[in-house]
Amino acid sequence: MRVPPFQQFRRFSRISAIFVLGMIVGSVVYNAIFHLGFSTLWLDNQALRVQLEEYENDILTLKKYKNSSTVIKEIKIRTEDGGSQKYANGLDPATVKDIVRKMGDDLAPMRGRSVFEIDGDSKMARLLLSGKVYLVRDKEYAVRIRTMLVMEGVLQIWVEIMPGKHL
Repeated sequence: MRVPPFQQFRRFSRISAIFVLGMIVGSVVYNAIFHLGFSTLWLDNQALRVQLEEYENDILTLKKYKNSSTVIKEIKIRTEDGGSQKYANGLDPATVKDIVRKMGDDLAPMRGRSVFEIDGDSKMARLLLSGKVYLVRDKEYAVRIRTMLVMEGVLQIWVEIMPGKHL
């Protein structure tokens, strides 16, 4: 039995190695693009879920207190960095949205309170929430209330969120 010379297969093995390497690199690039798109879609979905929950709560409150003009009908919580894509202290938008949602749940008893009694309520909110630690995705985040403003039945609260237990 005759064995063919190995030189014939060397060229074929290089071509097949380059082809397999191209398949691997192509699948890595495709997977990276897919995960980038999916991550963006997931962040948008989280933001829309939080926004939908806020709107549903606002609709219920507005229906409940539509005849009264001197009560807090809506609570808006804003972060110091606004709507930037990446926050200055390294927080991603999904984490900030989760913290804002949890703060909204903590501030829910403020809805329906009289605007004229906001002084006592704001002190209560500051004592309860200022420096409070929220646990989101196994990380702790501390919250500090910067400003509270009531205008036309809307309570707006500006907060600072920092990673860790202390501000």
